[in-house]
Amino acid sequence: MSTRGIKTGKYKKIRKFETPMELPEEYRSLLLKMLFVQADTEFASVEQHRDWQTDAPTAEDRWVLSRIVTDEVRHGLTMIRLLKEFGADGERAIDKLMKRRMGEHTLDAFNYEFKNWAHVCAFTCFVDRVGLYQLESFYECSFAPLARQIPLMLNEEQLHIGFGFNGLRKIIERDDIPGTIEDVQEAVNYWIPKALDMFGNSDSKNAELAQELGIKRWQNEEMRDRYYKEISGLCESLGIDTPPFKSDLGIF
Repeated sequence: MSTRGIKTGKYKKIRKFETPMELPEEYRSLLLKMLFVQADTEFASVEQHRDWQTDAPTAEDRWVLSRIVTDEVRHGLTMIRLLKEFGADGERAIDKLMKRRMGEHTLDAFNYEFKNWAHVCAFTCFVDRVGLYQLESFYECSFAPLARQIPLMLNEEQLHIGFGFNGLRKIIERDDIPGTIEDVQEAVNYWIPKALDMFGNSDSKNAELAQELGIKRWQNEEMRDRYYKEISGLCESLGIDTPPFKSDLGIF
């Protein structure tokens, strides 16, 4: 449960910030950028999943995907409400967000359509898992309005990644689900490098500053290392290979 006091960074032990007006300029600027990127990923994910709400192989899959899309829209709206608190700067960011379409999003993983059902499941298993790590890093954020939103968002992201992993397993194990283990391997090879990229540069000054300000708990490389260890175990349990670890391609 999020507490009222800041737990880490240079503002440790003081009360969390409640409005953008309270924020030092370097904090305000960085948080505005991070909220924009978070919102951008949520709405981009809606674009990617939208058609598969009717094209998924089973009725249950269609129902779960509809829930996932609903969650992503709600997460995006949550970020927009936070951006509105930043006045004119926030409104400009929102206007930019609403005009973006696939191919224009900040993070590369969100600029591609899904080729087949294995790609849908690989994305929700591995790319959404990065989102889970990022949200966990925001837990106890020193900006209280964001910190209060994280627990519910984390619970919803757990549904997404569980659906993706189980979907990959069903492709491998069941004849009535389209795809083969080779399709799963191809999809995993495609999406995991993009997922690793999402953590950003290992020597990112923005990530270092975010930790110093208490916005995030961990830096990029620490999260990426933990993530890669986790997904290596997941791939092994599916009987497929984990793509090689490549980093330092990110924007932050």
